[in-house]
Formats: sequence, C-alpha cells, structure tokens
Amino acid sequence: MKIAVFSAQPYDSRFLEEARARHPAGAGVELVCHTESLTLQSVALGQGCGAVCAFVNDVLDAPVLEALAALGVGAILMRCAGYNNVDVAAAKRLGLFVARIPSYSPESVAEHTLALILTLNRQTHRAYARVREGNFSLDGLLGSTLHGKTVGLVGLGKIGLAAARIFNGFGCRVLAFDPQPSPQFAALGAIATLPDLLAEADIVSLHCPLNAATHHLIDAAALARMKPGAMLVNTSRGALIDTSAVIEALIARRLGALAIDVYEQENELFFQDRSAEIITDDVFQRLMTFPNVLVTGHQGFFTREAMREIAETTFDNLACFVAGSPCANQVPETVAKPPDVQCMAPTQLPTS
Repeated sequence: MKIAVFSAQPYDSRFLEEARARHPAGAGVELVCHTESLTLQSVALGQGCGAVCAFVNDVLDAPVLEALAALGVGAILMRCAGYNNVDVAAAKRLGLFVARIPSYSPESVAEHTLALILTLNRQTHRAYARVREGNFSLDGLLGSTLHGKTVGLVGLGKIGLAAARIFNGFGCRVLAFDPQPSPQFAALGAIATLPDLLAEADIVSLHCPLNAATHHLIDAAALARMKPGAMLVNTSRGALIDTSAVIEALIARRLGALAIDVYEQENELFFQDRSAEIITDDVFQRLMTFPNVLVTGHQGFFTREAMREIAETTFDNLACFVAGSPCANQVPETVAKPPDVQCMAPTQLPTS
C-alpha cells in the first residue's frame, strides 16, 4: 500500500520511516512524503494511495474527503490527537476510516507549558539576548516565585494531569476545571468552576480540545473574570482564545502576560521558515510587539519520545484498517471500511 504523507517535514519522514521498518504493518508499505499541506488543490497527490497521513493544520473538510474517497483512499491517519479539522459527518457518510493519536508523551506538552511559564516569568529569553550583547543589567528582568502561586488548568486529559503533577511538585496550589474530572487529580489539587478558576488563578493554562463548546472559550468576558495581572498560557489549540480580545486585555494591562504555542491562524505561518517573508497577519504582528508575550511555533509535542510514539501509533492504526479490526484510536463517529485492494498496487507519484 502507498500512503501519502502531507505536511511532511524531514523529521516526520525520518520517524515514520523508522517505524515502518520495524512495525509488522510496515511490510509492503511505501510512504510518499509531501511538504504540501492537504487541501483541495493538493488532494490529487493521494492518487494511487490506500491511505493519507495528515497533520493538525491539513484541510479535511467535505470537499477534500469526497475527493480522497473518489481517488480510492480509504483511511485518514492523523498524526495528532485533535481532529477538529476533520468533517466527521462527511467521513462517516463516505465510509472513511479515521484514526488519531489519542496521546503521545503528554509530559512533552506539559513540560513545554512549564518552559513557557518559567521563561516568561523569569525573562530568561530577554536575559539571554542581553548577556549575548554584554549587557548584565538586571533591571526589567524581575520575576515572581512560582512556589505558592495558584495555577488553573482548564482540561484534565492526560496532558492536563501531567501539568498538574508538575505544578504540584513546584509547590503551587492547583485548581482545575473539566466537565468530567479525572479521579487521578484528587491528590493533586481541587476542582473548581471555570469562573472561580479564572478569578483565583495567577496562571491559567489551557489543556482542552477544540470543539463548538470550547471555541473562543477565553473571550472578552472570560478575560474580564481573570485575576488582574494573571498569565494566560495556551499549548492546546489556537482557537480556544479570542486573540483580538486578548490583545485588548494586554493593552488595558489587565492581562499580565501571554504565552502561546498555538495560534488560531497558524496554518498560514507555522512549521515553515518564513524569516525572509513579509508576514501579513496583522493580528499576529501586533502580538509580537508586546514584551510580555511569548510565542513558540507549535513545538510542545516536539520531542524524540513523542515523535516515536506518533509514528508507532500511526502504524498501529494502519494495521487495524488493513485487517478491518476494531481500532481503539478510531474517531468514534466514523465507521471502518475494509481497504480497497485496488488501492494496494504501488504506483509512482512525484515526491515533494
């Protein structure tokens, strides 16, 4: 079987090829990696493939899924946990198998969350730049002790729980909001309502999925409820926050600091070197003017351990698709469809 891998960076190809070589489901599989993201314009690259492997910012709406199905593609193998970019109803209608990576080294994202907080709080990024220029002044680098602060976690999935363990170890008071709180959290902190969490937390960190209920969860009203001077951190999905409202809260000096690893319009920016380009996203450019804002380019997941787990689970999901067997990682609203044997025959496609 051929698999078209979209939005493939060199590291994606490396870890997927390593997994293909050692996984039983990798036998007879050819990975065709494309740097292009999956869109209606690039969907033809799935010609002759039994499956496509997609990432967080690829477009998997109804027109793209219909085009893939028409090409004979039977499976969508996501290299991420979220599937908010997949039109699940269309996938079900077309009989497409859609599977995700439910978790991959949740500690990786939780640790990156901590790194953002410590960097922004203690100004280590600015200190590094100063010292490189021979400036050893401490003025403007004053931080706060994390010990004893209240950290509010929105979402108690595996990443949220990993973050709770970390902040508990730092001596923080940990509050959490989740409609279905995990019993494992009981020893780490206290459950709170979202309004109470926002009002009490010195740091609010988002670890929830993006769906209709959580879109712009942090809007102007939520920001108004937050403790004045609090820090907001988002390492989950960009559209959890209303960026324009956040900018207004920063200008009003109500929001003390912002650290984000995700951005609502990141599909036009992230995962590419754009240092020689003019960035025309005015909202993003405005964000970058604030000294109390720290942005990283969706790298929270990016550790060796997580990349290996993503690649391994991708082939686990492929094995289920090929065998037509139950798959624990299948998006529940979709249905399995036995692979079309005509799609298994290798054909040559241009690589990107």
